[in-house]
Amino acid sequence: MSDIEHADAWIQKEYSPENSHCYGCGVANPHGNGLRTYLNGAETVSRFTPDPMYSGGVPGNVYGGMIASLFDCHGTASAAAFHRQQSDDPSGPLGRFVTASLHVNFLAPTPQAQVLTVSGKLKAIDGRKVWVEMTLTAGEALCATAEMLAIALRK
Repeated sequence: MSDIEHADAWIQKEYSPENSHCYGCGVANPHGNGLRTYLNGAETVSRFTPDPMYSGGVPGNVYGGMIASLFDCHGTASAAAFHRQQSDDPSGPLGRFVTASLHVNFLAPTPQAQVLTVSGKLKAIDGRKVWVEMTLTAGEALCATAEMLAIALRK
């Protein structure tokens, strides 16, 4: 775990109360996954250990919907952080982004009972649109990649 992850400053914590109910990452959802995404320079990172109930079609592996869910929450948080980082006021309020498209490539089985790391990098920004490229690894194994187009909600 990096020093940044020891901080009490994960991206989803900055979402407004009315936008903090997401099952995957909302701090106001006591039954959710509680995914936390951290900005570290030009990259974002989340770590998550899936519960055994998220078993896929092959025993001992995570099902694809959970992987897509991790990319979904990580990607929108990354988009918000990158958008603010590139703005005229990088210390200003965090905007809320939603998924417009998410393309996932499943490259290898994703094992259960291991810490999964999701990393994101900014691909492009055009106004309210942010494209994020992501990877999901289990240890050193690259299990999936994704590309997201996220759109900022209008204020």
